[in-house]
Amino acid sequence: MNESFDQDPDALRRATLPEGQPISVSQLNTLARRALERAIPMLWVAGEISNFTRAPSGHCYFSLKDERAQVRCVLFRARAQSLEWGPANGMHVEVRASPSFYEPRGEFQLAIDFMRRAGLGALYERFLRLQRKLAEEGLFDAARKRPLPPHPRTIGIVTSPRAAALRDVLIMLRRRMPATRVIVYPTLVQGEGAAEQIAAALDLAGTRGECDVLILCRGGGSIEDLWAFNEEVVARALSRCALPVVSGVGHETDVTIADFVADARAPTPTAAAALVCPDRAELGRRLVQLHGQLRRCLLHGLSQRTQQLDFLARRVVHPGQRLAQQSRHLEERRERVRLAMLRHLRQAQLPLRALEHRLQRARPDPAALRSGLQALRRRLQRSMHAEMQRRRLAFERVGAHLGHLDPRQVLERGYSIVTTVDGRIVRAVAQLAPGQSLRLEFARGRARAHVDDVEP
Repeated sequence: MNESFDQDPDALRRATLPEGQPISVSQLNTLARRALERAIPMLWVAGEISNFTRAPSGHCYFSLKDERAQVRCVLFRARAQSLEWGPANGMHVEVRASPSFYEPRGEFQLAIDFMRRAGLGALYERFLRLQRKLAEEGLFDAARKRPLPPHPRTIGIVTSPRAAALRDVLIMLRRRMPATRVIVYPTLVQGEGAAEQIAAALDLAGTRGECDVLILCRGGGSIEDLWAFNEEVVARALSRCALPVVSGVGHETDVTIADFVADARAPTPTAAAALVCPDRAELGRRLVQLHGQLRRCLLHGLSQRTQQLDFLARRVVHPGQRLAQQSRHLEERRERVRLAMLRHLRQAQLPLRALEHRLQRARPDPAALRSGLQALRRRLQRSMHAEMQRRRLAFERVGAHLGHLDPRQVLERGYSIVTTVDGRIVRAVAQLAPGQSLRLEFARGRARAHVDDVEP
């Protein structure tokens, strides 16, 4: 009975055990695990990490606690590898987990499906609410996006003077177009009051109108580090800014509200600099190409005007020269008419000559016919003689083959044919029996024989 419970723990519920019938500890733990997993679904739990250990297998084991209780947790290797940050003791986290019961030790535990740092869920909810609100107001519409100037003379940068992103942007601008003027509008990009300072810097740049385009940039970081760019005050400042703005906040995977409101979004600060500033080398190549096209167009136009001038010059002719030209033209026409008449006469003579040749070929020649008839007679005689010879040789070969196949010629060499009384040819001793009558056929005549003995 215990073995059946191990294989099917629900059988214990269906079975009616006598009073006092014990079950094994493993069966009890199995029933507890099944009941717990069915009673409590997957849910979110918040707490502080303690007793954190990472096994050689890659699985993570720790306790999640608050002021009054704690619970054991397990984060398997596949889930742990998907985290972009490392859990550690003392961290406040939120986990999505399934309550379970570890049967070998009889311990209640949480099997974690996903884990995030505490507070990210609330921040993400704030992000989604603001995103929906601004989208309904039309701040994200493509119709309000302004095109970037193709060749800006002055570029403004709204960022922190100590940010590494500023250095990357300046290096990219210097590499692509060293003559471009750059104005930095300093502001905090992280921490308390950063959103208000960013909005004030955007307003200041828009009011002064010193730049052709603005870059709003910051390096990568967590969602808390980038949260200043998710504030409504920054989004409003971007929407009312009189200058086109390119957002280059964080890494390629980071998305902020500023990215949606800005006129253009770049995956990184360096990419934002490349987006607003044309490449000097590419402009040089384009200038050389346009210079070549302009030169070809000018040369082509001069060539056409020269040809037109030559054509007009040919039309200006002296009257005497024109009379001489017309006389030559008339003489050429007369000669062409004469040649045409001669060609017409020659072409008219061709059918007559063809008819003459046909009449000559159609006239019979008795001598030639007689000679041909004699030649045909000789060929016929030679063919008949050759065919007779061929058929005679074939007849002789067939006769020789028939002679070789005639069994009587074999009998002439001293052999005989042994048959039974009913005419069957004897080929083996197995066909004979003592006392059996046989017939012997020789080249000349037949005889009867009697079998006295058989030797295999």
